[in-house]
Order: sequence, then structure tokens, then C-alpha cells
Amino acid sequence: MLNFEFKNPTKIIFGKGQIENLGKEIPKDAKVLMLYGGGSIKKNGIYEQVKNSLKGFEVIEFGGIPANPEYEVLLDALKIIKEEKITYMLAVGGGSVIDGTKFLSAAALYEGNSPWDILKNNIKTEKGLPFGTVLTLPATGSEMNSGSVITRKETQEKLAMGGPGLFPEFSILDPLVVQSIPKRQLANGITDAFTHVLEQYMTYPTQAYLQDRFAESIMQTLIEIAPRITKDPSDYEAAANFMWSCTMALNGLIQKGVPTDWAVHAMGHELTALFGIDHARTLAVVAPSHYRYNFEAKKEKLAQYGKRVWGLTEGSTEEIAQVAISKTEDFFHSLEIETKLSEYTTDYKGTAEKISKRFTERGWLGLGEHKTLAPSDVEKIIEMSY
Repeated sequence: MLNFEFKNPTKIIFGKGQIENLGKEIPKDAKVLMLYGGGSIKKNGIYEQVKNSLKGFEVIEFGGIPANPEYEVLLDALKIIKEEKITYMLAVGGGSVIDGTKFLSAAALYEGNSPWDILKNNIKTEKGLPFGTVLTLPATGSEMNSGSVITRKETQEKLAMGGPGLFPEFSILDPLVVQSIPKRQLANGITDAFTHVLEQYMTYPTQAYLQDRFAESIMQTLIEIAPRITKDPSDYEAAANFMWSCTMALNGLIQKGVPTDWAVHAMGHELTALFGIDHARTLAVVAPSHYRYNFEAKKEKLAQYGKRVWGLTEGSTEEIAQVAISKTEDFFHSLEIETKLSEYTTDYKGTAEKISKRFTERGWLGLGEHKTLAPSDVEKIIEMSY
């Protein structure tokens, strides 16, 4: 097991009816900016619950944060924060709204010339404007971590940021919100969380027995509840396990003491930036090709995954590892998630070369757990994903 440090300061408030306790978590004298997405919260009752919980607070609202939080849109919110002297933010939404709020948390206190530099120069945020969240769409785990990914439409870029100052102070997780989520978004959430676990697990053995079994149990739970939650989102038992699995998949716990990959995300972000494909679906496109391309380096963990998660018992290490990749693809297909880029766009010619060039220009010369994947390797993996 590798050396590690672990601290997660986010308070989780989980269960039915917990939104009504929201006001207890925010400083009484706070001037609150409430951020949300396209307005679905006004149709499913969550908006009303939140507003009732915020009675007595001075609240300004900012809606319209898109599915991939856009830098240009967030700058409008940043202007409000500064003009209105906002002291606290509340993100009511899924990962995109929460990620956007994290960017604003960093940008509100940033003293540089352009907030984009936080992403462009990978500046770690040590202190941000405080915020909490009400999770409405389980998927990204952003409600209990300090990472964020922001899109800039004009340059077709999608970059990550983070730092210890960007943990939510609290996150309210009420599984009842799941019942209003469309099937497509549920499938995305399951795929996103599942791939988050793979990125922290599918590397090489380090004898971190507990972390491996934490990771395997999250994947097993997602596989078990996937057909239930997509068939009936009002199944509270399935919804609760789905929501908590998504949070546990990326709150930092399972990555401690083990190597991590994240090359799938780096490549997937480019496909979203270039084509607007749902984030989770880009991960499903890239992951199988990534594992096949890096098979020799990953076969031990692939085989372990095949045995423990998929129950494979027959064959050599190599054979079980190959079947495990196919099982992963089958799982995505069972959620009606396609795993080839050509299923999402006919305009994919030259994509691999373009992404490879971008990585070279940014100095991203060594991706993956061994930091050995060069832009030329990225090009080949993307080509395999066509």
C-alpha cells in the first residue's frame, strides 16, 4: 500500500426529508447566492423545498448553469457575487451546478487578471468562498470532493481544477429526488460513477486489500441496482444505494494508498468539448479501448476485477482480463450507452490527431498510472474508440 493523507471535511446529511434542515447549516447572517441549472427543480418540488428552508435569509438566485458548466455563463454569476457582496453560495443541482459553484468559489477570491488562469495554469485553491450543496442528480461525486471541471465554449476546452478550499461545507443527499430523474440521466449517473471507480482501481496491484474491496463493492452495488433504478426511480431502496454509491465513488476514500489513472477522463473531456457528448458517455467510449491498448500493464487488475466483480472463474489471467473488458462494455450497453464514437457523431475523422496535438501543446506528455502514455498513445486509443 502506498503512503497517503486523507481529510474530507464535507458534512453529509443523508435521507428522506433532509432538505428541510438546510437552513441550519448556513450562517444566519449570510447573503446567499442560490445556483441551479435549467429549471427542473421548479417542476419536481425541490425548488420549493429549498426556498422554504431558506426563509429568513437574504437570497439571490442564479439559474441556467448548463450540463457542462460554461465559463462564459459562470462569469455572469461571478459578477453578481462581487456586486452584491455574496458571502455564501448554495448549489442546488447535479455535478455540473456543483462544479460551477466550485469555480465561482475559487474565482470570487482570486486576485489574478483572468479567472480562466485558475484552470489553464492548474492553480490549486487553498481558500474559496464557502458553499453547500443540495444534490439533485447522483453521478459525479462532486458533492463530497474538491474537484471541478469547467468548459469554455469559445475555445472548445474542458479543464479541471481543485484544491482543499473547494470542499462543500455540507451536502444534503435526499434519495427522494431520484424519482424525477429521466432514464437517460440515470444511465449517465451509473456509468459516470462506475467509471470513477475504474479510474482509481484499474491500475496495478499494490496490496491495498481494503481499498480494492471498497472499490469492488461500489461497482457490485451499481451493477445490482442498475436495472431496478432505471426501471423504477421511485424505488427508494435502490435510489438510496445509487446515490450513496455515486458519492463514495469519488469522495477520495478509495484512491488512498493506491495508484490512479484518470487518462480516460482526460480523453473523454476532449470528446465532450469537441462534440458536446454527455460526459458519462465519453467515458464509456474511451475506457474499453484504453484497457485493451494498455492490456499488459493492467491485466492483473483486470483479471482481479473479472473474478471479484463479474464472477469469472475459468481461463488464464489474460483470458479472464479480456472477458472482463467485454463484460464492462456489455454493462454499458445494458444501460443503452454506446461505446463507439461513431455512434455519437459522423464527424469523427481527425479527432484522434486533434486531441493528441492538444495534449502536446498543453505539455500533457505522460498520462496514466505510470505517466507513460504519450500524446501518440492517446491518438491510437482514440482511433480504437471510433
